[in-house]
Amino acid sequence: MINNAAHVRTNRARWNEISDDYQRLNAPQIRRQVFTGDISWGLWAVPESRLGVLGEVTGRDILEMGCGGGQWSSALVRRGGRPIGLDLSERQLHHSRQLAAETGLSFPLIQASAEAVPFADDSFDIVFADHGAFSFADPFRAVPEAARVLRPGGLLAFSHVSPIYEITVAPGRDAPGSRLTRDYFGLRLLAEADGLVSANLPYGTWIRLFRDNDLVIEDLLEPRPAPPASDSHSEEPAPAQPERGDKAWARRWPSECIWRLRKPTR
Repeated sequence: MINNAAHVRTNRARWNEISDDYQRLNAPQIRRQVFTGDISWGLWAVPESRLGVLGEVTGRDILEMGCGGGQWSSALVRRGGRPIGLDLSERQLHHSRQLAAETGLSFPLIQASAEAVPFADDSFDIVFADHGAFSFADPFRAVPEAARVLRPGGLLAFSHVSPIYEITVAPGRDAPGSRLTRDYFGLRLLAEADGLVSANLPYGTWIRLFRDNDLVIEDLLEPRPAPPASDSHSEEPAPAQPERGDKAWARRWPSECIWRLRKPTR
């Protein structure tokens, strides 16, 4: 089921265009968890074992909203979960099928928009995304859909770019700065330099949206990258490698958020 809104059409077409490059460039980080089951969150690859976002997944019915190349859901199969992968882009789902053929870790795949999820109410124990659909779908449509398909007592967990990060990125740029360049109260659907339309909201608007959909906030995590590694045992340490500018930025200010929400039992 594909929502035909303009931002949905744009994101579907753009993800189909960039999928191959995205999977190639990010393969070392995102594929590692498939073979080890050591799941990690976000750009800074903070381990789930440290954050404890999803908790126990064995025997749970799980929906990954924006599964991309299927790396997360494959790792959850290895850990005993029963995931279904949903993605807007057919090219991303092609990479999921390739990975399943390579690993033997198969799970159902659905092409659909997170704004119109083709499942019945109360279908899943966990709905989650790691910089997936909630980063690109209209929150006022995606959050109600996630809440609808969650069972009572179920968990909704997703990561996305921090609103603070978002308002320091100048129009036409793809890196944060130290000045405010966007209207914080205007956050919702944002045209990005890479041609995608991203989604975000002010913190208060997120909280009211969750409340309006009967979701209880259990935590808001703001992961930070680890400090640069140093080798104190080496007599002649190798020259430090230059690192991404946004990594240094993210040690000072939040670049990512992970929401952990619960649908109350009835």
